[in-house]
Amino acid sequence: MNSVQETNRQLFPTTDASTATEKKSAEEQQDRFLKLLVTQMQNQNPLNPLDNAEVTSQLAQISTVSGIDKLNNTLERLLNGIEDSRTLEAAGLIGHKALVPGNSLSLEDNAAIGGFELPQSTDKLSVTIHDNSGIAVRTLELGSQPSGVNTFIWDGMSDSGTNAANGNYTFSIQAIQDDREITARALALGQVEGVSPGENDAVLDMGTLGLVTMADIKQIFK
Repeated sequence: MNSVQETNRQLFPTTDASTATEKKSAEEQQDRFLKLLVTQMQNQNPLNPLDNAEVTSQLAQISTVSGIDKLNNTLERLLNGIEDSRTLEAAGLIGHKALVPGNSLSLEDNAAIGGFELPQSTDKLSVTIHDNSGIAVRTLELGSQPSGVNTFIWDGMSDSGTNAANGNYTFSIQAIQDDREITARALALGQVEGVSPGENDAVLDMGTLGLVTMADIKQIFK
């Protein structure tokens, strides 16, 4: 074995082991199938032996079983590759801020950003901001809004005209179209602090907002 092959074996031992395991599994399946077929032929009824078409059909099943096994293994490797790619893609979001489902709002230096997602445009939309006790602090009248993801900014001013204290708040949304209330989805702004692989998608750690998937990300900010 030359030095290049030896280096590859050292760098990718898992791949070699996986390939060997898959080959052994396929060979074992073919072995069992052939033994069953031979036993069937040895014990066949001499007055009613297996015809050529039946034998050919059963032999063809060996190839089918092996092919399906190889196909499943190939698909599994492809899916694992896609999941790894998604995790690497998500890792690029670390340090960025993003809108995800939630109704929390963080006020810092007289500024807080929140968002909402609408299934359709609205004639009127208002955002009511609440303190930790659930008391309404400020209501923002945002007027008509388009469908999709939208953002709003709160300057920290309360309805009484005083500056609210920095800290955590929550908000609720009321959207009206043709005198009919429309369901709006609240979106909270948080920072991506870490990424880890999940069962079907990358999992992002959004700090106080908890864990979300890539599918939960509605908008990204630099």
